[in-house]
Amino acid sequence: MRTLVDLHNHLLPGIDDGAPDLATAISLAQLAVEDGITHMVCTPHIHPGRYDNTQATIATALSQFKQGLTERGINLKVSAAAEVRFGMELMEWAVTGQLPFVGEYQGKNVLLLEFPHGEIPFGAEKLIKWLISKEITPMIAHPERNKGIMAKPSKLKPFLQLGCLTQVTAQSITGGFGSACQEIAHKFLAEEKITIIASDAHNIQHRPPKIADAFGVIETLTNKQQADQIAANAAEIANIHFSQAA
Repeated sequence: MRTLVDLHNHLLPGIDDGAPDLATAISLAQLAVEDGITHMVCTPHIHPGRYDNTQATIATALSQFKQGLTERGINLKVSAAAEVRFGMELMEWAVTGQLPFVGEYQGKNVLLLEFPHGEIPFGAEKLIKWLISKEITPMIAHPERNKGIMAKPSKLKPFLQLGCLTQVTAQSITGGFGSACQEIAHKFLAEEKITIIASDAHNIQHRPPKIADAFGVIETLTNKQQADQIAANAAEIANIHFSQAA
């Protein structure tokens, strides 16, 4: 039985466009548990000028969330990092130790990196190379939903060649973001370009914290071994968050 670890979601209450309050966060957590998810690394946005989160604001929200889960007896292990928007601020944050990492992979810190939805930014490869030189491995968030990559999927290739990981959204696999995203997600799956899948959960109605159905689709389209490996990748990356947790 595979362990379901969700490495990209917006359950922390009140700090971005995800759960607006603790009650909603708890309801989302209950949905995650019902889906079979056992561990979540919560990843609120860090997007300068829009969501000016820091490690401190994230830690405060995580503490509140954990307390709420404990009080309600919800058996979900949670930690936190961030989904960090691409920008030159990354260099300063990397040097000053302000980047929250979703985990480690092959001995290097993993950064969940979000490109602008409409394009691949100019100079992206140079900044990616710089991050990798600092022992930081970017994991590109939902590339199948980036309009630049959707228009030309080969735009992802240089980042994979540099050593980036990828996180594809579970609902893209199952068709929840439409046929175009699903087609790209299935293409990346067939080409074995998906490191992990995650929920990118924001709300109960349209963006719930569910990933189990996507693993069923992956297993049907490829095989059980590939589905298991994608699940195992998420567990491996998140291990540093939970290996010493009580």
